[in-house]
Amino acid sequence: MKNEWPLWEVFIRGQHGLSHRHVGSLHAPDAETAIRNARDVYTRRNEGVSIWVVEARHIAATAPGEKGPLFEPSESKVYRHPTFYDIPDEVGHM
Repeated sequence: MKNEWPLWEVFIRGQHGLSHRHVGSLHAPDAETAIRNARDVYTRRNEGVSIWVVEARHIAATAPGEKGPLFEPSESKVYRHPTFYDIPDEVGHM
């Protein structure tokens, strides 16, 4: 495995999009090569205007088993839901 190039995650921003989206992964020796390879593999029809590559080992993520403890506390915060607030009649339809 020491001879294997690092894994890079590829994100592309489309011509009509405002944000980048993950489109896949590839192996490359460095960021510059990863960008060139990502362009060749993931933007064959000129659909991209920007490419991000991130070496996969630098991405930190939650584990599926942490879902409950990490996200459940937000359910107890009712003030985050729009149904918590009363809208005055003079505001009209929202």
